[in-house]
Amino acid sequence: MANLKEVRIRIASTSSTQQITKAMKLVSATKLRKAQGEIIQMRPYASKIKAILGSLGENVNSDVLTPYIEKRKVNHLSLVIVTSDRGLCGGFNANVVKLAVSLLKEKYTEQVDAGKVKFICIGKKGYDFFSKSKYNTSPDSVTLSQKFNSESVFEMGADMITSFLKKDTDEVVIVYNQFKNAATQILTAEQMLPVDVKELQAGASAAGKKSEVKKDYIFEPDMNGILSTLVPMTLKTQLFKAALDSQAAEHGARMVAMDKATDNAGELLKSLRLQYNQARQAAITREISEIVGGAAALA
Repeated sequence: MANLKEVRIRIASTSSTQQITKAMKLVSATKLRKAQGEIIQMRPYASKIKAILGSLGENVNSDVLTPYIEKRKVNHLSLVIVTSDRGLCGGFNANVVKLAVSLLKEKYTEQVDAGKVKFICIGKKGYDFFSKSKYNTSPDSVTLSQKFNSESVFEMGADMITSFLKKDTDEVVIVYNQFKNAATQILTAEQMLPVDVKELQAGASAAGKKSEVKKDYIFEPDMNGILSTLVPMTLKTQLFKAALDSQAAEHGARMVAMDKATDNAGELLKSLRLQYNQARQAAITREISEIVGGAAALA
């Protein structure tokens, strides 16, 4: 059995850790309320703008949407990985990385072998993994963005669109955790470019029965001008929504992880205190026995 000093040190250490995890849980809970409010406010706008594009896609010639819907052979892939900058949030980051690696192995083996995969990381944890992994084939194949605001994310989206239009990349896929509630995150992999018109059409008619009558739209100033503005706006909005989703999911995951860590520390403290009391009782019993033995020897 460990001596009393060792047990006391472990009790003090565990108690200190419990206080830290409890504080982190409270901080994450506060941040979660704010992040949850932001994503709840963002979702209706993102859904509506996506539905508008899908509704237009039902009634206009798909050629008008080119080059955004142009499907070509994927020689160059841009993979966007959304993780957190810090750990202590359970399997939040590991699950995103695992899904991204699985996607590369199952669908993009040829691009990986050719070294034509560009990793765009939102969050330091994803950057740390892919910058040191075998998938990093050139110094500029992994980029990191730690600035989290609408301007930086929209600028990133604009760069992706420009790269796609210049044919520097043939497909853009984003991997992130979609926020459902504080305890649940949905691992998601979405293709951002090229735009899947059929998916947009399905989303536009998901709320109700699709009309069989073709709508006669009047475009002002013109159809090409509207679509050239609407498509990039939709893509950048979806990217920002994914970033907000991931942010809320991160705080939820960290709150749950710290709650479990606090409970585990409490259970460990109970065990250590029991162990300490047993050791202390054994020491007292031994001392009494020694005193009684000494008194009997003198008698």
